[in-house]
Amino acid sequence: MNFKVGDEVVVITGSDKGKTGKIVKVLKAENKVVVEGVHVVKKHQKPTGQETGGILDREAPIAASNVMIVDPKTKKRTRIGHTTDPKTNKKIRIAKKSNEKID
Repeated sequence: MNFKVGDEVVVITGSDKGKTGKIVKVLKAENKVVVEGVHVVKKHQKPTGQETGGILDREAPIAASNVMIVDPKTKKRTRIGHTTDPKTNKKIRIAKKSNEKID
């Protein structure tokens, strides 16, 4: 999976299609990501010693195939490519549309 925490992504399919947000959590084993403000579900929480109970809004994981990264230059969705940095010889991620480095 090519996504990292903090990446700006856009949802390309599903009920939240078109929404954008930052990745909060990456679940590599399940091939899913949690995006802030996307796929918000109700969670019934029992009260504990420190917290009160109630119905809370939480972001649920969505499939990584349903999101695409936002190109830093054009601000449109794009695929992720890999190349090596000539200065440091390390593998870096690039946006396929603009060939810009993705941080």
